[in-house]
Amino acid sequence: MTNNYTRMCEAVVAGRHLEARELTRRALDGGDPPARILDEGLLAGMAEVGRLFREEEYYVPEVLLSARAMRMAMEVLRPALAESGVEPRGRVALGTVKGDLHDIGKDLVGMMLEGGGFRVHDLGKDVAPADFVAAVERDGVQVLGLSALLTTTMVEMESTITALREKGLRERVKVIVGGAPVTPEYAEKIGADGYGRDAATAVDLVNRMIRA
Repeated sequence: MTNNYTRMCEAVVAGRHLEARELTRRALDGGDPPARILDEGLLAGMAEVGRLFREEEYYVPEVLLSARAMRMAMEVLRPALAESGVEPRGRVALGTVKGDLHDIGKDLVGMMLEGGGFRVHDLGKDVAPADFVAAVERDGVQVLGLSALLTTTMVEMESTITALREKGLRERVKVIVGGAPVTPEYAEKIGADGYGRDAATAVDLVNRMIRA
């Protein structure tokens, strides 16, 4: 890794968004391949952020700063990636289920996935099963992430999986679930493909599913 990529990685980890953006622009102006900038600079930084979060050396505020740095750098890099034909690592749709208005955890997962090179369709909160189904049909997402923070709304996760099955789409998409009241046992009971205990775990899970 060149010194410029090391600095880019460090800027993302530290959440220095202006520096991350400027280093990305400088690398592009210098003729560096967009894919290399992404892999060796920006994604390397977000991988380190994920490690720090998993090991509880970073918490939500630090991750949010890193995600902002990644997002600003990607604003510069994304057009060059598109021109060079680099595809996103995968397509993911996220939403908080119907009746639930909590979205901090879901937003954090989305930012970390975007930082990992995925195209994320954020469906928002209070999302009905039919809207999750439409995202699979319309956007061709490979992974669907369902979030709930209330025990009373957890049932909408199962309703969404049922709706996918009724539309003949269940085999087309992996479904992961998460949120404070959700457990691995509940995920298995409703037929989900995986459970994310926290944002970093959810991102690792999506990475494994896309590679499978």
